[in-house]
Amino acid sequence: MCNKKIPIFAPSNCIVKMKDNKREFRAYDIHFAGLKDGKHLFEYHIDNHFFNLFDYHEFNDVNQEVTIHLDKKSTLLELNFFSKGTVNVNCDITDEPFDLPTEGQLHLVIKFGESYNDDNEELLILPQGEHTVNIAQYIYEMIILSVPAKRVNPNARDFSKALETLESLSPKETEIAADDSQIDPRWDELRKLLNK
Repeated sequence: MCNKKIPIFAPSNCIVKMKDNKREFRAYDIHFAGLKDGKHLFEYHIDNHFFNLFDYHEFNDVNQEVTIHLDKKSTLLELNFFSKGTVNVNCDITDEPFDLPTEGQLHLVIKFGESYNDDNEELLILPQGEHTVNIAQYIYEMIILSVPAKRVNPNARDFSKALETLESLSPKETEIAADDSQIDPRWDELRKLLNK
């Protein structure tokens, strides 16, 4: 079993365009031609810089560990992706940033054929003679899909309960009595002045 840990060190405030960073995407290439048949392990640390490569800015911060188990066979490759960590996002209720724990997984089979084909999300066909596959897009999609559509800070639920309690305890406006007997007679005199 081969263990390969690839650290990615880059400033988190670096904003770059995907088309200009082919060199940075090479860090996510798996050169399978030189690997022996059997199981291999690849590990990546994913941060904001990775998402900046895709020009994706929905997360305030990212801290994900991605593990890829590659099983090389004579006619195909099986890849199992696993991610675990946090993404810092703004709460949909309070708009306060918080760390949202996420976990994701993805299964991919790579076969070889006449031409490149990625129409099926779980099957990638590479041309015969290809010796490298870039997995950046698969990591990106796995993490994006692991984040729920509704992002609610667990403390926000307590916050909303506290607001409800405050509203129930706040002084309420008293309704004006329909019965004239309960109205202070001094107000009647003032109303007469207004109606003139």
